[in-house]
Amino acid sequence: MTTEHIAATAGGTQYSAERDRLAWVAPLVATVLLALLGPFAVALGGLSVMATDSCGPDDCSQALTTSLTWIYGILFYGGCFSFAALVTAWALPWKRRWRALRVWSAVAVLVAPLAVLYLVFTLPAP
Repeated sequence: MTTEHIAATAGGTQYSAERDRLAWVAPLVATVLLALLGPFAVALGGLSVMATDSCGPDDCSQALTTSLTWIYGILFYGGCFSFAALVTAWALPWKRRWRALRVWSAVAVLVAPLAVLYLVFTLPAP
């Protein structure tokens, strides 16, 4: 009767040092979706200020001005965040150990444009 001993590896799996042949999929999907959603979010976010045309800059509801503040904040800071996440998704080593972080980084790329589009489509009435 023999006993098998399996050594634990740093990554928790035996394949942590193996090259990931599908490492390019998540960053590519994120890049394509960002290329489609990014300009759309910037255009609609930029045009969302026209929601204040009927009430003027001083008489608009607090909810509307708060939403517009969030939209422009996400457009600026979220653009930097999306760029950093996209660079991270492409720059991580193409090993199986880094697959989960690469996928989460690729998902994080889309958070800012989707948040802007959500806020634009749910703007409160003036």
